[in-house]
Amino acid sequence: MTIIIDQPDFVEVVEKKVDAEQENELVLDGGFVVPESNSFGHTFRDYDAESDRKDGVENFYRINHINQTYDFVKKMREEYSRLNRVQMSIWECCELLNDVVDESDPDLDEPQIEHLLQTAEAIRKDYPNEDWMHLTALIHDLGKVLLLPSFGELPQWAVVGDTFPVGCAFDESIVHHKYFKENPDYYNPAYNTKYGVYSEGCGLENVMMSWGHDDYMYLVAKENKTTLPSAGLFVIRYHSFYALHRSDAYKYLMNEEDIENLKWLKIFNKYDLYSKSKVRIDVEKVKPYYLSLIEKVRTAQFC
Repeated sequence: MTIIIDQPDFVEVVEKKVDAEQENELVLDGGFVVPESNSFGHTFRDYDAESDRKDGVENFYRINHINQTYDFVKKMREEYSRLNRVQMSIWECCELLNDVVDESDPDLDEPQIEHLLQTAEAIRKDYPNEDWMHLTALIHDLGKVLLLPSFGELPQWAVVGDTFPVGCAFDESIVHHKYFKENPDYYNPAYNTKYGVYSEGCGLENVMMSWGHDDYMYLVAKENKTTLPSAGLFVIRYHSFYALHRSDAYKYLMNEEDIENLKWLKIFNKYDLYSKSKVRIDVEKVKPYYLSLIEKVRTAQFC
């Protein structure tokens, strides 16, 4: 079954604030309510806030920015596009994320399956008719299984964190940009100009992104001939591309389809970021709905 996506009737995502003390449930009716603080009491994506995770998150990005080179990404894409590791259902893969915590995330230290369901349920409340978006939210982070032994047990810096193009200059809006000065591509004239190996309007599909769970899940979905619409694939591949959807960097590489899909990504991002909470989702209660979506839309068998 192929889903045909119409132009979105945009629902305003209301950025009302709620105190951390009042945040004992996800308030979603009548527009998404943005919490005033994350689960640690700080503003979201504040990489300078003093917390138990601050130093670890910064060290993560130091290692990430040093090692995410054009050649590294090319090698990883070639290796993992073979899809020759594991075969399992989408829901089985979701359950594997009970064992995964994202060390790059300053906002949450809960198992990743909690985040998937929080995001999906928040979108489902405000966009009840966009079932492709519910499923996209459920699977968008499944590539984090790369951290597990059966998928290669890659280090955190090669799986999570903000993503960015390689093969062209690193934009200054990228978090902890200073550490790129230790990346060999920073000094390579083939890769350190505005366009690098790309051209204006070439389309993001033709741009190599730093390697991680986003690009892996995108490859898995495409190789398994998913019937998710292009906007769903765009969300999966670029949901960690904060330099684009928060700072408008690299827009000169986008084509017309990217511009249309970016509208959906910006909607998705608010739920992806602000639904992170200590509130638990009743997995068994919502599981039948998501299993029905998995059956309805051919997604992917992880390999």
